[in-house]
Amino acid sequence: MEQEQELLDRCLAGEDSAWEALLKAYSRKIYNLCYRFTGRMEEAEDVTQEVFIKVFQTLKSYHAAQGSFGTWLNRVARNHLVDHYRRARKDRVTSSLEDELPEAEQQPSPHMEPTGQVESRERREVLQQGLDKLSPDLREAVILRDLHDLDYEEIAQVLSVPQGTVKSRINRGRLELGRVLKRMEGMRGPVKAGNEP
Repeated sequence: MEQEQELLDRCLAGEDSAWEALLKAYSRKIYNLCYRFTGRMEEAEDVTQEVFIKVFQTLKSYHAAQGSFGTWLNRVARNHLVDHYRRARKDRVTSSLEDELPEAEQQPSPHMEPTGQVESRERREVLQQGLDKLSPDLREAVILRDLHDLDYEEIAQVLSVPQGTVKSRINRGRLELGRVLKRMEGMRGPVKAGNEP
Protein backbone atom coordinates (compact mmCIF):
# COMPACT_ATOMS: atom_id res chain seq x y z
CA MET A 1 0.00 0.00 0.00
CA GLU A 2 2.82 2.42 0.87
CA GLN A 3 4.67 1.48 -2.33
CA GLU A 4 1.49 2.10 -4.32
CA GLN A 5 1.01 5.52 -2.70
CA GLU A 6 4.65 6.37 -3.35
CA LEU A 7 4.19 5.40 -7.01
CA LEU A 8 1.07 7.57 -7.23
CA ASP A 9 2.90 10.50 -5.64
CA ARG A 10 5.70 10.12 -8.18
CA CYS A 11 3.12 10.06 -10.99
CA LEU A 12 1.55 13.24 -9.67
CA ALA A 13 5.01 14.82 -9.55
CA GLY A 14 5.28 14.15 -13.31
CA GLU A 15 7.80 11.31 -13.22
CA ASP A 16 7.53 9.41 -16.51
CA SER A 17 9.03 6.19 -15.15
CA ALA A 18 6.41 6.12 -12.37
CA TRP A 19 3.60 6.49 -14.92
CA GLU A 20 5.10 3.65 -16.98
CA ALA A 21 5.27 1.48 -13.84
CA LEU A 22 1.61 2.27 -13.10
CA LEU A 23 0.59 1.35 -16.65
CA LYS A 24 2.58 -1.87 -16.46
CA ALA A 25 0.98 -2.81 -13.13
CA TYR A 26 -2.64 -2.19 -14.16
CA SER A 27 -3.01 -2.17 -17.95
CA ARG A 28 -3.59 -5.94 -18.35
CA LYS A 29 -6.31 -5.97 -15.70
CA ILE A 30 -8.08 -2.94 -17.19
CA TYR A 31 -7.73 -4.33 -20.71
CA ASN A 32 -9.30 -7.63 -19.60
CA LEU A 33 -12.18 -5.72 -18.00
CA CYS A 34 -12.68 -3.67 -21.17
CA TYR A 35 -12.47 -6.79 -23.32
CA ARG A 36 -15.12 -8.58 -21.28
CA PHE A 37 -17.45 -5.60 -21.74
CA THR A 38 -16.79 -4.98 -25.43
CA GLY A 39 -16.05 -8.50 -26.66
CA ARG A 40 -13.67 -7.10 -29.31
CA MET A 41 -9.89 -6.87 -28.99
CA GLU A 42 -9.43 -3.68 -31.01
CA GLU A 43 -12.26 -1.87 -29.24
CA ALA A 44 -10.96 -3.04 -25.85
CA GLU A 45 -7.50 -1.67 -26.69
CA ASP A 46 -9.00 1.71 -27.64
CA VAL A 47 -11.18 1.87 -24.54
CA THR A 48 -8.23 0.86 -22.32
CA GLN A 49 -6.21 3.76 -23.73
CA GLU A 50 -9.13 6.11 -23.13
CA VAL A 51 -9.42 4.87 -19.53
CA PHE A 52 -5.75 5.55 -18.84
CA ILE A 53 -6.00 9.01 -20.42
CA LYS A 54 -8.89 9.69 -18.05
CA VAL A 55 -6.85 8.30 -15.13
CA PHE A 56 -3.92 10.53 -16.10
CA GLN A 57 -6.23 13.57 -16.19
CA THR A 58 -8.02 12.78 -12.91
CA LEU A 59 -5.31 11.08 -10.83
CA LYS A 60 -5.14 13.98 -8.39
CA SER A 61 -8.80 13.36 -7.48
CA TYR A 62 -7.88 9.95 -5.99
CA HIS A 63 -7.59 9.87 -2.19
CA ALA A 64 -6.61 6.77 -0.23
CA ALA A 65 -9.53 7.41 2.16
CA GLN A 66 -11.91 6.45 -0.70
CA GLY A 67 -10.48 2.92 -0.85
CA SER A 68 -7.65 1.21 -2.65
CA PHE A 69 -6.25 2.63 -5.87
CA GLY A 70 -7.31 -0.55 -7.68
CA THR A 71 -10.92 -0.01 -6.62
CA TRP A 72 -10.78 3.65 -7.72
CA LEU A 73 -9.25 2.61 -11.04
CA ASN A 74 -11.98 0.00 -11.57
CA ARG A 75 -14.60 2.67 -10.87
CA VAL A 76 -13.03 5.04 -13.43
CA ALA A 77 -12.89 2.20 -15.97
CA ARG A 78 -16.46 1.11 -15.27
CA ASN A 79 -17.81 4.65 -15.61
CA HIS A 80 -15.94 5.08 -18.88
CA LEU A 81 -17.25 1.74 -20.15
CA VAL A 82 -20.83 2.78 -19.32
CA ASP A 83 -20.32 6.07 -21.20
CA HIS A 84 -18.74 4.19 -24.10
CA TYR A 85 -21.63 1.71 -24.17
CA ARG A 86 -24.19 4.52 -24.23
CA ARG A 87 -22.38 6.28 -27.08
CA ALA A 88 -21.95 3.11 -29.11
CA ARG A 89 -25.30 1.48 -28.33
CA LYS A 90 -27.07 2.83 -31.42
CA ASP A 91 -24.32 1.70 -33.80
CA ARG A 92 -23.53 -1.53 -32.01
CA VAL A 93 -23.78 -4.65 -34.13
CA THR A 94 -23.46 -8.02 -32.51
CA SER A 95 -20.37 -9.77 -33.81
CA SER A 96 -18.62 -12.96 -32.98
CA LEU A 97 -15.66 -13.03 -30.66
CA GLU A 98 -12.28 -12.54 -32.30
CA ASP A 99 -10.21 -15.72 -32.51
CA GLU A 100 -7.41 -14.12 -30.55
CA LEU A 101 -7.90 -13.47 -26.86
CA PRO A 102 -5.77 -11.46 -24.46
CA GLU A 103 -2.44 -13.17 -23.91
CA ALA A 104 -3.21 -14.01 -20.28
CA GLU A 105 -6.40 -15.83 -21.31
CA GLN A 106 -5.18 -17.16 -24.64
CA GLN A 107 -2.15 -19.25 -23.79
CA PRO A 108 -3.19 -22.88 -23.67
CA SER A 109 -1.23 -25.31 -21.60
CA PRO A 110 1.67 -26.67 -23.64
CA HIS A 111 0.54 -30.14 -22.54
CA MET A 112 -3.03 -29.65 -23.77
CA GLU A 113 -4.01 -31.64 -26.85
CA PRO A 114 -5.05 -29.61 -29.94
CA THR A 115 -8.64 -30.83 -29.47
CA GLY A 116 -8.59 -29.52 -25.90
CA GLN A 117 -7.27 -26.16 -27.11
CA VAL A 118 -10.13 -25.84 -29.60
CA GLU A 119 -12.71 -26.82 -26.98
CA SER A 120 -11.23 -24.31 -24.52
CA ARG A 121 -11.44 -21.54 -27.13
CA GLU A 122 -15.02 -22.54 -27.98
CA ARG A 123 -15.98 -22.37 -24.30
CA ARG A 124 -14.51 -18.85 -24.04
CA GLU A 125 -16.39 -17.80 -27.17
CA VAL A 126 -19.68 -19.16 -25.84
CA LEU A 127 -19.11 -17.45 -22.48
CA GLN A 128 -18.39 -14.11 -24.18
CA GLN A 129 -21.49 -14.44 -26.37
CA GLY A 130 -23.56 -15.22 -23.28
CA LEU A 131 -22.16 -12.22 -21.42
CA ASP A 132 -22.96 -10.01 -24.42
CA LYS A 133 -26.65 -10.94 -24.05
CA LEU A 134 -26.89 -9.75 -20.42
CA SER A 135 -28.03 -6.24 -19.55
CA PRO A 136 -25.07 -3.93 -18.78
CA ASP A 137 -25.93 -3.82 -15.03
CA LEU A 138 -25.96 -7.60 -14.70
CA ARG A 139 -22.98 -8.10 -17.02
CA GLU A 140 -20.71 -5.72 -15.10
CA ALA A 141 -21.61 -7.27 -11.73
CA VAL A 142 -20.91 -10.80 -12.97
CA ILE A 143 -17.67 -9.78 -14.70
CA LEU A 144 -16.34 -7.93 -11.65
CA ARG A 145 -17.19 -10.80 -9.27
CA ASP A 146 -16.66 -13.99 -11.24
CA LEU A 147 -13.99 -12.97 -13.75
CA HIS A 148 -12.06 -10.34 -11.81
CA ASP A 149 -12.55 -11.77 -8.29
CA LEU A 150 -13.49 -8.49 -6.64
CA ASP A 151 -15.30 -8.85 -3.33
CA TYR A 152 -18.80 -7.44 -2.74
CA GLU A 153 -17.53 -4.32 -0.99
CA GLU A 154 -15.13 -3.46 -3.83
CA ILE A 155 -17.86 -4.02 -6.42
CA ALA A 156 -20.24 -1.80 -4.44
CA GLN A 157 -17.59 0.95 -4.49
CA VAL A 158 -16.87 0.51 -8.19
CA LEU A 159 -20.56 0.54 -9.15
CA SER A 160 -21.60 3.12 -6.52
CA VAL A 161 -24.49 0.94 -5.32
CA PRO A 162 -25.23 -0.79 -1.98
CA GLN A 163 -23.80 -4.27 -1.37
CA GLY A 164 -27.32 -5.72 -1.37
CA THR A 165 -27.81 -4.43 -4.92
CA VAL A 166 -24.45 -5.95 -5.91
CA LYS A 167 -25.45 -9.36 -4.54
CA SER A 168 -28.84 -9.17 -6.25
CA ARG A 169 -27.28 -8.23 -9.61
CA ILE A 170 -24.71 -11.01 -9.34
CA ASN A 171 -27.39 -13.60 -8.52
CA ARG A 172 -29.71 -12.39 -11.28
CA GLY A 173 -26.79 -12.13 -13.72
CA ARG A 174 -25.62 -15.68 -12.98
CA LEU A 175 -29.14 -17.05 -13.37
CA GLU A 176 -29.69 -15.17 -16.62
CA LEU A 177 -26.26 -16.18 -17.95
CA GLY A 178 -27.07 -19.81 -17.11
CA ARG A 179 -30.37 -19.58 -19.03
CA VAL A 180 -28.66 -17.91 -22.00
CA LEU A 181 -25.89 -20.51 -22.11
CA LYS A 182 -28.43 -23.33 -21.85
CA ARG A 183 -30.41 -21.88 -24.79
CA MET A 184 -27.20 -21.46 -26.79
CA GLU A 185 -26.18 -25.04 -26.00
CA GLY A 186 -29.58 -26.24 -27.22
CA MET A 187 -29.04 -24.45 -30.53
CA ARG A 188 -25.46 -25.68 -31.03
CA GLY A 189 -25.44 -28.96 -29.20
CA PRO A 190 -23.43 -29.42 -26.01
CA VAL A 191 -19.93 -28.00 -25.78
CA LYS A 192 -17.68 -30.77 -24.55
CA ALA A 193 -16.05 -30.24 -21.20
CA GLY A 194 -12.58 -28.78 -21.59
CA ASN A 195 -10.27 -26.57 -19.65
CA GLU A 196 -11.82 -23.35 -18.47
CA PRO A 197 -10.15 -20.11 -19.60
